[in-house]
Amino acid sequence: MLYVVVNGFWGLRGESVPGIAERWYATLRALADVDGSTFERWHEAGADLPSDPVVESSVPALADYIERTNTGPDLDVIGYTTSLWAQNPGTAHVSMAIHAGSTSRYAVNSVVLAFRSHEIDETAQVIRRAPQILRVLAEHWEIDAGQVYDKHQYRAVAERFDLANSAPRCGRAVFLSARRAALAPEALPATYVHTAHDGLVIDLTGDGTQSPAIETILEANIRLRAAGAMEELPIPFDRATF
Repeated sequence: MLYVVVNGFWGLRGESVPGIAERWYATLRALADVDGSTFERWHEAGADLPSDPVVESSVPALADYIERTNTGPDLDVIGYTTSLWAQNPGTAHVSMAIHAGSTSRYAVNSVVLAFRSHEIDETAQVIRRAPQILRVLAEHWEIDAGQVYDKHQYRAVAERFDLANSAPRCGRAVFLSARRAALAPEALPATYVHTAHDGLVIDLTGDGTQSPAIETILEANIRLRAAGAMEELPIPFDRATF
């Protein structure tokens, strides 16, 4: 069964609903450029059925959806949480969840893209392009750290280093914000792709041609952690990035 996740995290950063909607809209457009057949016709989160309403791909429509799915007091502190899903013929089921706009010193902001399928496997082009998708998320959400992983890779790293869910780590690819990137060792068996805001994607997949061995991923984590590039943001948070 296919289960691949691309995600990113950052600390406190207050944002308005229109600002979050603009980031989301730009992300959806960029994802469609990566794989138009997978990333189109996004539905509101519901029962994951074709009858779930389709959300128009526009800033006003996304802003309205965010507001409809977030009610109650102190949203400028706790942030806004919402998600969309898509599944088109011959493609994996994909969901995109965001938690953004939090100014809490204890609540992590995040963006998560998850692929699931019983028919599609990791040879699908969209999965091969997962490091490119990580770059899209990193640049549009200005994340602190992010990764690409499958379930076995995530579990192996979590158990080896006893990490909290939001702790920075390297999967089959990793994104590092500017200060993290400056600490990254240069000789990992990977492709290094520089991004906007002086970030860095380190891709262990051979440009999408392979899924790296668990041992390779663990070694990359060891070296990145030894270099200081995997340090967690201090809690309580005092900034969005390392």
